[in-house]
Amino acid sequence: MIRLLFSLFRFFGIYCIVLAAATEMRAQTSSENEYYQPFPDLLTTRFYFSQKYTGLRIRDKIDDSRYLYVPNTTLNMGIGATYKWATLNLGYGFGFLNPDKNQGDTRYLDLQAHIYPRKFVVDVFGQFYKGYHLQERGRGVATDEAFYVRPDLALTKIGASVQYLFNHERFSYRAAFMQNEWQKKSAGTFLLGFEMYGGRVAGDSVLVPVPLIRNTAGNFTSLNFFEFGPNAGYAYTLVFKKHFFVTASAAANLGIGYTEKETETNSHTQWGVKPNIFWRGVIGYNASRWSVNVNYVRNNVRLVSNEGFSNTMLTGNYRLNFVYRINPGPKLSKLLRHLDRVGPE
Repeated sequence: MIRLLFSLFRFFGIYCIVLAAATEMRAQTSSENEYYQPFPDLLTTRFYFSQKYTGLRIRDKIDDSRYLYVPNTTLNMGIGATYKWATLNLGYGFGFLNPDKNQGDTRYLDLQAHIYPRKFVVDVFGQFYKGYHLQERGRGVATDEAFYVRPDLALTKIGASVQYLFNHERFSYRAAFMQNEWQKKSAGTFLLGFEMYGGRVAGDSVLVPVPLIRNTAGNFTSLNFFEFGPNAGYAYTLVFKKHFFVTASAAANLGIGYTEKETETNSHTQWGVKPNIFWRGVIGYNASRWSVNVNYVRNNVRLVSNEGFSNTMLTGNYRLNFVYRINPGPKLSKLLRHLDRVGPE
C-alpha cells in the first residue's frame, strides 16, 4: 500500500509540474498590463527569514480534549534570487536565532514547493519529521515550566495540490509570493483544482499521555492515512496607494479517504469524507525596484475520524522578505540566458 501511495504521489507531482510548465509556455503577458507589471529582464534578489513546520493536532471526541504536537524547527536566515521561472533560496538556522527552550530536538526534512505559473498554483509537500513536544507547557509533565517531549514520535506527510486561476489576466500570485511582479490594481480570482495527501504518524508508545486521557481504550500508537478530492476557493489582492498591498486566499477541499489507527493490541480502518482548508496571506510594500513583505502559507489536512479520535495535520511556512531587483551585468546575463533556453518561458 505504501509503495502504491508513493507511486500515485509521484505521478500526480510530475503531472502538476508538467502542466504548470506547459501553461507557462503559452502565457505571454504584456508588460502593459494595467493590473500587474512583470519584470522579465530583472533579477529579483532577496534577504529573508523563514520557519517551516508540520504539526499534529489530536482531538479526543469523548471529552473534546485537544493535544497539539509541534516540532522544534529552526528560524532560518538566508538569501535567494528569482529569474523568470527559476528560484533559488539558501537559508540556515543560526544558533543565535534559535536559543534552547527545552522543547527537545527535532530532526526533519521539510520539502515545500509552492509554484506559481501564470494560470495555476501548484503546491508539493514532502514532510519527514522525528521529535515532537506538546505545545502547552506543563501538560503531561510534573512541572508547569517543562514540556512533554516525545523524541520517538515520527511524522511523514506527502501530498500535492493544483489549482486553476480563472482571472489570471488581472491577478498575480507572483507579485505576492515570488516578488518578480508588481500588482498595481486590486483584483481577485476564483480557484478550482484537486489535491491528494497521505502519510503516517507513529511512536514507541501511545500518542496521548495516559494521565491526561479518558479514552484509554482508544489511545493509539500509530496512524496511517490517505485522502484525495476536489478543491475550490478565492484569492484577492487589495492595493492601496499603488504600492501597499494585502493578498489573501482560501481554498476548501472535500477529502475522501481513510485512516488506519493502530493500538497496542489491534488496528481499525475507517473510511469517510473530511473538509480541508488551505490558507495564504501576504502583506507588504511593492515598487519597481524593491519590495518588503511578510507571507504565510498554511495547509490543514483533517483526517477521517476513527474510534473517537479526530486528527489534523498542520503544515505551514512563515517568511519575511526584503527584496531588491537588479539589472544583471554582462557576465551574469550570459549565464541567465541558459535558463531562457531550457525554461518554459
